[in-house]
Amino acid sequence: GDGFPSEATRAEVFAPIAALEARSQHPLAAAIVEKAKEMGASYESLLVEDFQSITGKGLKGCVGSNCYYIGNVGLFTDVVNVAIPGEVLTEMARLQEQGKTVMLFGTDDQLLGMIAVADEVRASSRSAIRRIQELGIQKTLMLTGDNEKTAQAIGRKLGVTDIQANLLPEEKLYYIKRMGKEFGKIAMVGDGVNDAPALASATVGIAMGGAGTDTALETADIALMGDDLEKLAFTVELSRKALAIIKQNITFSIGIKLVALLLVVPGWLTLWIAIFADMGATILVTLNGLRLLKK
Repeated sequence: GDGFPSEATRAEVFAPIAALEARSQHPLAAAIVEKAKEMGASYESLLVEDFQSITGKGLKGCVGSNCYYIGNVGLFTDVVNVAIPGEVLTEMARLQEQGKTVMLFGTDDQLLGMIAVADEVRASSRSAIRRIQELGIQKTLMLTGDNEKTAQAIGRKLGVTDIQANLLPEEKLYYIKRMGKEFGKIAMVGDGVNDAPALASATVGIAMGGAGTDTALETADIALMGDDLEKLAFTVELSRKALAIIKQNITFSIGIKLVALLLVVPGWLTLWIAIFADMGATILVTLNGLRLLKK
């Protein structure tokens, strides 16, 4: 966008792009719409026709007599057939190495500019990955539709053990299934429409509720009602503690019933022992379950 001569021109060109993105559920779309509001771009009044989401590539929509496209390099080389100048590719590579996602936008016959969006890697995200690794979950794989350079930059900051980039939704699903065969049980964290198939296929699908799309939330088994990954470690710890208490309670309940049954044989089972075996066990099991409140 730096090539535009004035802020007014920038806002004028940005308006149809924001109008397209306002119809998208992609997390990056919200950032572009927010920027349009800051710039004062009057996108809300624009009528978008023939809107189309091109999986793994971007968006298309017509405003007035012009059709606009916004997406990755593949959108312009494969779908629009617009040549991308070498200096644009060089600038894209520079931005991607900084961990930014770069989107190109233009019309059927010309490239108008590019938008770079940076995913802010919170300090809490890195500590959250480290915490779940300390809990024994050693394999952490980042699956992303971003390009390799951006993914590597973000992955290094996060401290994940493996990174797979340039993935379409079906490719994310493939990796989840492959890891399922290798490790048995897989947890998948996602927030977008593109994550839904993989979330459904994972042993446990976890949607980020704050930024998650309706599709992701409906597909997932667990919804974290916020965007803080530190809740992941808490979820794992709480689940393990709950499972341990369930096993303890079942073992205790069956054990005390067996003891009561054995006392029937010699005739030692009194009314008070029978009451303790029933009500006493219920009270003890309930008290044991209440230990989860400490979490």
